[in-house]
Amino acid sequence: MARMTAARAAVEILKREGVRDAFGVPGAAINPFYAALKASGGITHTLARHVEGASHMAEGYTRTHPGNIGVCIGTSGPAGTDMITGLYSATGDSVPILCVTGQAPTAVIHKEDFQAVDIAAIAGPVTKMAVTVLEAAQVPGVFQQAFHLMRSGRPGPVLVDLPVDVQLTEIEFDPDTYEPLPVYKPAATRPQIEKALTLLGDSERPLIVAGGGVINADASELLVEFAELTGVPVVPTLMGWGAIPDDHELNAGMVGLQTSHRYGNATFLESDFVLGIGNRWANRHTGRIDVYTAGRKFVHVDIEPTQIGRIFAPDYGITSDARAALELFVEVAGELKAAGGLPDRSGWAAAAQEKKARLRRRTHFDDIPIKPQRVYEEMNKAFGPETRYVTTIGLSQIAGAQMLHVYRPRHWINCGQAGPLGWTVPAALGVAKADPEASVVALSGDYDFQFMMEELAVGAQHKIPYVHVLVNNAYLGLIRQAQRAFDIDFQVNLEFENINSPELGVYGVDHVKVAEGLGCKAIRVTDPNELRSAFEQAKKLAAEHQVPVVVEAILERVTNISMSTTNDISNVVEFEESA
Repeated sequence: MARMTAARAAVEILKREGVRDAFGVPGAAINPFYAALKASGGITHTLARHVEGASHMAEGYTRTHPGNIGVCIGTSGPAGTDMITGLYSATGDSVPILCVTGQAPTAVIHKEDFQAVDIAAIAGPVTKMAVTVLEAAQVPGVFQQAFHLMRSGRPGPVLVDLPVDVQLTEIEFDPDTYEPLPVYKPAATRPQIEKALTLLGDSERPLIVAGGGVINADASELLVEFAELTGVPVVPTLMGWGAIPDDHELNAGMVGLQTSHRYGNATFLESDFVLGIGNRWANRHTGRIDVYTAGRKFVHVDIEPTQIGRIFAPDYGITSDARAALELFVEVAGELKAAGGLPDRSGWAAAAQEKKARLRRRTHFDDIPIKPQRVYEEMNKAFGPETRYVTTIGLSQIAGAQMLHVYRPRHWINCGQAGPLGWTVPAALGVAKADPEASVVALSGDYDFQFMMEELAVGAQHKIPYVHVLVNNAYLGLIRQAQRAFDIDFQVNLEFENINSPELGVYGVDHVKVAEGLGCKAIRVTDPNELRSAFEQAKKLAAEHQVPVVVEAILERVTNISMSTTNDISNVVEFEESA
């Protein structure tokens, strides 16, 4: 039997579970693990500037390709607590990431040793498993269980905490005979699918709501095939955007209070039946439940049994992985169609497309300062269907979701449930690391950008190019708009006159100088007619220098973006005339 340190055994398991990249920050309590990484080889490490940044890099990395699991590594105490936001974000969006932390020696864990903290207790509520391993011989089993849990059922993150003496202890472990544990995913039965299709067949105006679970299950092609077989229009959620191309004749648009389309809400409100697959009825999608559910029946398919009925009781629920369910949906629907047992939905689908043509929001404005709508119009022209967009929260994200176009799964990588400011820069680096040949375009408001902009140096150091579109109005725009209900404009104004950059006027932080100081390239745009050329130049600079390139658009200070102020999808306030 081979003999090695527990840290080395852990690294060997990572490799055999398919890990090829990791993100993190070394330190005293995790150095034995780093020594094992170096000695073993085969895993590329990207050095972050902040451990929270490393956790978001791991998230972006996971979400880029099916089967990926991003790994984040940090020293004891503060590194573990820094990871918590990433773990919360990953849990909320069903993203498997593995966080490995160093810990004080077992003998002093409860003796207030330097940087010792009960990280397993802290991380427990936001992980599928969080454990401090006290016996070195348990390390292989714990890591084997970690990968099994991350991949089984509803995917999610795990934290493994390793005391430094446990890492250094030699154990018997044979990596050559190691085998991952089988992954458990519940699967729908044929009678369940037949019942769901009977309910769908009895309706006149059905819709399919496709959530992030469809993308997690790598089932987007099956979703489109099922929609085409039945002729039922599809509403992607924000996390499911890209599961059906934006230009598909059965894409009915997104529904919700904020990240929605006028035509999507209008079509939904006319529906009488909804089949939700891999979605969680998030509140920004549903708004008021009485409005959302009135006059329609629901079937809910989800991999997590306790998700069914959590928000409201559906008429029928099926616990299943989205791929397993859609394989049966396609099979049974195909048989029904061949037997002439599927209703003709062409009129209903055509009505949805008519709304899609008539109810688009206007994007073309020539105003200076730039109106944000024009930025997204030019992004649609400059960045093609292969673009992987990355964003998190704010008016920039909301307007982007209303006006950009996404055509492929995993090409809208958005932090949905947690929405932490600062997520975008590190997540984009994780995406670009996972897919070096991709066109990666990040989208941030100025405040999101300022939260973790130090991670741009990671892109410069490790040669990770991407384009970062920064829309700057020197405001906390989403909070300012929400404060209208309170008749205040309080503590949301970021403007100041920068004594080192007087040409900025009141726009404060000189993002161009910051980006350049971190080793990247940056372009500032003040005229909307220069946006397209700036995007083209940014793509060339990123390719030439292999670094992130920031394109900063100086916006008008105040723009109100379409959204509901009454938590009601039937009452979304439009501030501009339609296109």
